[in-house]
Amino acid sequence: MIIFATICLSMKITIRVKTNSRCEEVRETTPGAYAVSVNAPRIGGKANERVVELLAEFFNKPKRAIAILHGHTGKSKVVEIV
Repeated sequence: MIIFATICLSMKITIRVKTNSRCEEVRETTPGAYAVSVNAPRIGGKANERVVELLAEFFNKPKRAIAILHGHTGKSKVVEIV
């Protein structure tokens, strides 16, 4: 008998985004909370795209594994990483 089990491990983190920054970085401020600096502007969702790219690099995950759940238009966001 073969049993397949699917385990979906995901985590939700809170991030604070700083746009139009000189240097891009991701740093943990408190457990489960991060500050993300991007050099992209907020116009047209470019900053959100760059945030996803930086988080994917930081957590060593593909971009499709990162989703912004809340805060698409604000500085504070809730992000799910699968």
